[in-house]
Amino acid sequence: MDTLNALMSGFAVALSLQNLLLGFVGVTLGTAVGVLPGVGPALTVALLLPATASFDPTGALIMFAGIYYGAMFGGSTTSILLNTPGESATIVTAMEGNMMAKRGRAGPALATSAIGSFVAGTIATLLLTFVSPMAVDVALKFGPTEYFAVMVLAFVTVSAVLGASPARGLASLFLGLTIGLIGLDSQTGQARFTLGIPELLDGLDVVVVAVGLFAVGETLYVATYLNRTTDTIEQMKGSIWMSKEDWKRSWKPWLRGTALGFPFGCIPAGGAEIPTFLSYATEKKLSKHPEEFGKGAIEGVAGPEAANNASASGTLMPLLTLGLPTTATAAIILAAFQQYGLQPGPLLFDTQPELIWGLIASMYIGNVILLALNLPLVGLWVKLLTIPRPLLYAGILIFATMGAYGLRNSWFDLALLYGIGVMGFVMRRYDIPVAPVLVGMILGPLSEQQFRRALAISQGDLTIFVTQPISATVLAITALVVIVPQVWRLIRRMRASAIGHESPV
Repeated sequence: MDTLNALMSGFAVALSLQNLLLGFVGVTLGTAVGVLPGVGPALTVALLLPATASFDPTGALIMFAGIYYGAMFGGSTTSILLNTPGESATIVTAMEGNMMAKRGRAGPALATSAIGSFVAGTIATLLLTFVSPMAVDVALKFGPTEYFAVMVLAFVTVSAVLGASPARGLASLFLGLTIGLIGLDSQTGQARFTLGIPELLDGLDVVVVAVGLFAVGETLYVATYLNRTTDTIEQMKGSIWMSKEDWKRSWKPWLRGTALGFPFGCIPAGGAEIPTFLSYATEKKLSKHPEEFGKGAIEGVAGPEAANNASASGTLMPLLTLGLPTTATAAIILAAFQQYGLQPGPLLFDTQPELIWGLIASMYIGNVILLALNLPLVGLWVKLLTIPRPLLYAGILIFATMGAYGLRNSWFDLALLYGIGVMGFVMRRYDIPVAPVLVGMILGPLSEQQFRRALAISQGDLTIFVTQPISATVLAITALVVIVPQVWRLIRRMRASAIGHESPV
C-alpha cells in the first residue's frame, strides 16, 4: 500500500506541466536519436548534460530517462527500414524486420515493434515499481564491505561483457579508475596525479569526460569509418496495422521477451544485447513457423524488441537502488545525478522520494506517449534518415563544444574535451569499450571510500571482505565471472586441437 501511495504522489509530480513537457521532449528526442544511425542515447544525454545544469533535477532526470527508453523504442525504425541498427540492442530486429520490409510487410513489423515495446515497457515499469522497494530494504542492510564487493562486481562484469575481450574492457576500466583519482584526496587533502596543473585540483569534470568520450569520440569515429556506404531505405507498402494472425503470433513473444529483458537489465551484463539474442533464439525454437526465420518472421521482431525495452527499464533498478550503472547510458545518467549533488542509492528513496517516484511515474506516461508517437508519425521519423550525415556530425561537435565551454567558461575544459574525444576515437578504432572508463571514473572514488571505511572498521584487517557472508559471496561471484569464461575458452581450444589431431591427413 505504501508503494501505491508513493506511486500516486509520483504521478502528481510527473503530471505537472513542466515535467510533462520535459518528459515529452525526452521521449521525442529519444525516438529521433534511436532512428538516426550512429547517434545513441548515451551520446545525446552526454550532449545535454551541460545544457541542463541549471534545470530542476526531477525534470532533467525525467527527460534523460525518456531519451533512454525512447531510443530503445525508436531504434527499430532504422533496423526495419534501413537494415542499419540505430542502437546495438536492435541488431536482432534488423535480421527479421528488414526481411519483412523487403516482402512489403514493413507496416506490421513496425507495429509489432511499437506495441511490443509498449507492452514490455509497461510491464517492466510495474516490476520496477514493486521490486525496487524490496531491493532498497536489502541495500539498507549493506555496510562498507558489502558495497565495496558489489562495486567490484559491477566493475568486472561491465568490463568483461563490453568490448571484444575482457582484457580490453578491464584496461578501459583501469583507465577510468586512474582518471577518478585525479584531484585532492578526500581524506588527506594531498594532490594526486595533478601534474602541477591548478585546474586539475578539483578533478576532471565528469560531464566533460562523458561528452568527450561519447559525443566527440563517437562522432569522429562514425564520421571517419561509417560514412562510406550509401543506405537504401525500404519503402512503406500496404497497411501499417497488424492482422489477426500477426497479433496471435506476437503476444507470446512480447511476454517472453519481457521476462528475459528485465532481469538482464537489472544485472551488470552489458545492456540489452544478450537478452535480445536470447529472445530471438527462444522464438526460433518455439515457433510453429521456423522456416520463416531468416526470411521475415514476425516473432523475430516481436520478442527481441520486447526484451530490448524491458531491459532499458530494468537498468534503472540497480541505478536507483544501489547507484550502480549497468550500461553506458546508465553511467551517464549517474553522472547527471552527481551533477545535481545527488547520489542514487537506498537513502535517496527517503531523502528525495518525489524525485524517485516522479521518475518512475513518468515512465508509465512516457510509454503511452511513445506508442502515440511511433505508429502515426512513422513517415516523419523516416524523413530524419535523409539528413546529410556531415551536417549531423558537425552539429553534434558544435553543441559539444558550446556545452563544455559553458560549464566554467574555461579554455582548459575545451582542451580537455577534445583531448578526451581523440582518446575516445582511438579506443573505438581499436574496439576498446569506452563505457568502463566512465563507470570507473564515477564509481572509483566511491569504492575507494567504502574500502577505506571497511578497513577503518576492521582496524586494517583485510580478511573482513571474506569473513562477511554477503561480501564473500559477491566477491566469489566476481571471481567466477573472470575465471569461468577463460576456462571455457581453454577447454574449447583443447577440444578443437584434439579434433584437429584426430582428423585424417
